[in-house]
Amino acid sequence: MGGIADYSGALVLQMPVAEACHAAVQVTHGRQWPADQQQQWCTEHARLCCAPWQSELATSWAAYVVGCLLVLSREQGLGFSGASVSILVSSQVPEGKGVSSSAAVEVAVMQALLAACGQGQGQVPGRQLALLCQRVENLVVGAPCGIMDQMASALGEEGALLALLCQPAEVQGCVALPSHLSVWGVDSGLRHSVGGADYGSVRAGAFMGLKIGQQLAALPHSNAADTPHKAGPQQAHQQDREQTAAAQGLKGALQAGYLVGLSPSQFSTWLEPSLPESMTGQQFLALHGAHVDPVTRVLPEVRYAVRQPAAHPVHEHHRVRLFRQLLQAAPSQEQGLLLGELMLQSHASYSACGLGSHGTDRLVEMVVEHISAAQASGRMPLLFGAKITGGGSGGTVCILGSSGSEAEAAVLDIVSRYQRHLGLATPTKLFKGSSMGASTFGCLAVKLQ
Repeated sequence: MGGIADYSGALVLQMPVAEACHAAVQVTHGRQWPADQQQQWCTEHARLCCAPWQSELATSWAAYVVGCLLVLSREQGLGFSGASVSILVSSQVPEGKGVSSSAAVEVAVMQALLAACGQGQGQVPGRQLALLCQRVENLVVGAPCGIMDQMASALGEEGALLALLCQPAEVQGCVALPSHLSVWGVDSGLRHSVGGADYGSVRAGAFMGLKIGQQLAALPHSNAADTPHKAGPQQAHQQDREQTAAAQGLKGALQAGYLVGLSPSQFSTWLEPSLPESMTGQQFLALHGAHVDPVTRVLPEVRYAVRQPAAHPVHEHHRVRLFRQLLQAAPSQEQGLLLGELMLQSHASYSACGLGSHGTDRLVEMVVEHISAAQASGRMPLLFGAKITGGGSGGTVCILGSSGSEAEAAVLDIVSRYQRHLGLATPTKLFKGSSMGASTFGCLAVKLQ
C-alpha cells in the first residue's frame, strides 16, 4: 500500500517478495585491460555476457549496475583505483512486473560493492544504502522513482510490511501480516516500467498541484480578492476571514513540501477547487513557473492531469494509515473486508490517474466478482480485495485473502480463468511468500590465498 504516493511524502507499507537478487563482486589488482575494454559485466538472468559496446540490451540494464559504481565514487568517495572490477548479477525477481526488480538489483550490487570497498556489514546503514540506490535510479538511470522500493529491498522483513514515512525516508518499523491473512501477487502479463511516460506525467502532475497549493498559501487572502462581496460588509468581512484562515491552513500543511500534509478534508475544502483538471505544461510554466520536483520536468507541449494526481497521495496516505491500524487490530470477520476495501479504493485511484491497464483491471474485477458472489449467497468471501502494485500501467496485482488452501484455490481459479480470458501463451507468474531484506541477509566475503 502507498505505491505512487511515496514521492508526495506518504506513509507506505511494503513486503519483500520471496524471489531474490544476488550480486557478486570480484576485485583484481594489477590486471591490465585493453584501452577499449575497461569494463565488463555479466547477468545470469538475461543469459548475456558482453562488453557495453556490444549490445543495446546490455546498456538497458547495466546502467543500474554501473550507476552504483558512479554514485559510490561521487557520493562516498569510494572506488577501485588501479584495479579491475567484475560484477555478476543473478536475479529471480522478474523484470517489468511492478515488484521492484530494479531496486533489488541496485541494492544487491551496492551492498556487494560497499563490502568490496571495505565498508562491510553494519558500516553503511540500510537507510543510507537505500538512499544511495535511489540516486542511481533517479540521476543515472533517469527513472523518477520514489524511495519505497529501495528501502523495502534493504530493510524489509520476511512476512511483514515495512512502514515507511517518505519524508524523505523515516522507518517506522514493520507490521506483521496476521496469521489468518495471506497475500498473493498475480502477474497481469502486461509490462510495467517506472520510467514510463504515464508514471512520470502523473508524478509531475502531483508536483504541479503542490506548487499551486504553495502559491495559494502565500497569498494574503487566498482567493478573496476574486470573490464579489454582494452580501454586505459584515458577510464580506467574514468571508475574508474564512479565506485567510484557509490560506493559513494551506501554508501550515504544505510548509514541509509534501502534499500529504493536507488531510483529505483539507484538500477537498481548500485546494481541490483551485486545481485544474488538466493543463498544458506551457500554461503551467507561464502561470506558476517551474515545479519543485528534482527528477521530472514540465514539458511545454504535454498536457498534464493535475487534480487527480494531486488528490491521489492525499487520500492514499489516509488509506495506508487506516490499513496499518486495521492490521494491528484484533482479528474479526470485518477486518479482511475493510482491508480489502481500502485496497480496492487505492486501485480505483490509480485508474483515475491513468495508471490502470485492461489486464490489471480485469484481475481486480475478478476478485470483486468473487466477493459479490460469496456475499450474495450468504457466505464469507475467501478473498477480500486487490490492487495494482508498483507504478501501475501493467505489472502485478496484489490479492488479499484468508489463509489456507481454500483461499489459494480461489486465487488459482482466478489465475486460470484470467489466462484463458487474455489467451496468454505462457503461464501467469504467481508470487507467494516473502523474504528478508539485504541488510539482514548480509554479505559473504571470499578471499583467495
